[in-house]
Amino acid sequence: MDRTGVPRWVAAYERAWRSAGTDPLSHLFTEDATYRTAPFEPTYVGLPAIAAMWEDGRESPDEVFDLASEVVAVEGNTAVVRLEISYGDPVEQTYRDLWVLRFAADGRCAMFEEWPFWPRGAPGGYHPGPG
Repeated sequence: MDRTGVPRWVAAYERAWRSAGTDPLSHLFTEDATYRTAPFEPTYVGLPAIAAMWEDGRESPDEVFDLASEVVAVEGNTAVVRLEISYGDPVEQTYRDLWVLRFAADGRCAMFEEWPFWPRGAPGGYHPGPG
């Protein structure tokens, strides 16, 4: 995988998210891929588990959002991508995200790890503590 292939994969991921069903996932992920939605969340293993999580995690394929992404690094078969996603029109929620991706030789993702960040005070987001 290289700096031209990673943005193509991210674009295919976005198209799949905007499509009904989960059939496109087999073009994006290996059969035994792992997918983690946040560093301390459970890992989904295999296409059936990823597909179930995918359907549970989105409102619908008609969900209104804008996604901007930038490849931060690519080293061998591993890439890091920075994203900003804004949901709604007007925008109701924005968050930033880092994806750590490990690709198989065929260009499909074998390991997906997400590091989501919400604005201060947003539900599920950063809440400052002492110190």
